[in-house]
Amino acid sequence: MKSISVGVWFLFVVHIKESLQGHHEKRLLNQFFGPGSNYSTMERPVRNESMSHPVFFGLTLQQIMDVDEKNQMLTSTLWITMEWNDYNLVWNASDYGGLSDIRVNPEKVWRPDVLLYNSADENFDNSYHSNVVVYSTGDCVYIPPGIFKSTCKINITWFPFDEQHCTLKFGSWSYDGDKIDLQLKKNEADLQSFMSNGEWELIGAPARRNVITYACCPEPYVDVTFTIIIRRRVLFYVFNLMLPCALISSIALLGFCLPVESGEKLTLGTYFTLIMVMTGFSVVLTVIVLNVHFRTADTHIMYPWIRKLLLVWLPAVLRVQRPRSKLKEKKDTKESSCDTCCPKTIANVEKQLTHALSALDLQARSCSLLANVLDLDDRSMVNMRSLSNITVPENRLQHNGHYGRHLTNKTVQKPRCTGVEDILREVRYIANRQRQEDTNDEVANDWKFAAMVLDRLFLWIVVIFTLGFSIGVLMSAPHFQV
Repeated sequence: MKSISVGVWFLFVVHIKESLQGHHEKRLLNQFFGPGSNYSTMERPVRNESMSHPVFFGLTLQQIMDVDEKNQMLTSTLWITMEWNDYNLVWNASDYGGLSDIRVNPEKVWRPDVLLYNSADENFDNSYHSNVVVYSTGDCVYIPPGIFKSTCKINITWFPFDEQHCTLKFGSWSYDGDKIDLQLKKNEADLQSFMSNGEWELIGAPARRNVITYACCPEPYVDVTFTIIIRRRVLFYVFNLMLPCALISSIALLGFCLPVESGEKLTLGTYFTLIMVMTGFSVVLTVIVLNVHFRTADTHIMYPWIRKLLLVWLPAVLRVQRPRSKLKEKKDTKESSCDTCCPKTIANVEKQLTHALSALDLQARSCSLLANVLDLDDRSMVNMRSLSNITVPENRLQHNGHYGRHLTNKTVQKPRCTGVEDILREVRYIANRQRQEDTNDEVANDWKFAAMVLDRLFLWIVVIFTLGFSIGVLMSAPHFQV
């Protein structure tokens, strides 16, 4: 029983000892930064205050985001690397379970106040304050990433074949060279993870260390300057800017094809000028055609002389055929179908019927659907009995089956008032509105066809003028030879 208790106690002790392995980092942090610690973030970590503390500086260029020629700014994504040794943060890894490094909040350790001197950002320092990696030897590594805006003197003398040199100048803001010795890790920026830019090509990013003594202060100040060398990619500008200009300018080379004694070298310059004028004139003519095309009956009136000129004479001269509208096709179809159905019989019947209805009085006329449709004179005050005298002969009814089903030799009966005056009034309004819309559509189609005619006319004018003037200029030399 005693042996069992000893075994349980041994397992409990072993378990407690193994569980304490996870608290080594906490114990180490409490030792350096706890309440009883004398570590100060204001203290420069040197054993002798007269010594200069070395800080190794490196830069990783990730991306060139923008080059603002107008405001002369460079926007880039950077990783800054700073390494130094802090003798106050040294420990024996074996005393802490083999713990060789820890991550510490940057506000809890001393850091060199290295900033970008030529920053153009509103916050000046736009880096992300990441943790500081502290090793058991006291070495500290601090890598804050950020998007930096820096001033850059842009020279566009040789645009688009320009090459820009943008500098990134880093240095301590408050420590001089006797306090912090800023050293370069490498003689150039790290470009292994660089993401290429579509407009600019990165040539290189060399670095140099500068020690400057200003007139105000006897102490030397140290900075490290990285020069971002970028060259503009010219393919976009060649195809969209330079090539059109080169083709236009090549016209001037035709002047050397003319003999010297012809004295026509200046004429070619005039020709080039007039070609440019014709290009602008063609744009004006296009605007005129568009203006005519979108005219309607509500905005413009087509006078008879315009109609005759643009719809009759010019189409015949320019051989422009007018597209057949759907409205005219529909109207022609109705007319042709009516013309084929016994035109003489229908005309005689309509003539007698119209004569009879004109004899109706005002009351009878207002109650008749046919009178409202035909819009007879309201002042006709004739006895309704006159309508009974209208008959249609038998022989005519036999030739017209349509009217024969409705008209007989019997007397035409007097129409009865059915109280449909309001309905008839609305029907007349709809019919008039439809007729007005058809008329407006016809006028709009006339303007569109006029625009087609003008477009064809302007085309021939520009073609004839360009070819005629080009041939005239080339043939003006007395002995033209290429």
